[in-house]
Amino acid sequence: MTATSSAENLRHARTGGPEDGPKILEHVLGWTLVVVLAVFVTQAGLM
Repeated sequence: MTATSSAENLRHARTGGPEDGPKILEHVLGWTLVVVLAVFVTQAGLM
């Protein structure tokens, strides 16, 4: 592997997330998960 192909691979490393999806949807789903988890913890009496 040459330095050029190594740099190319690092630039295009896949992280498992959506490539070009709407960022707002990702944020909304993330915060929804946080709120649902907080409600569950509160209702279960863990906090």
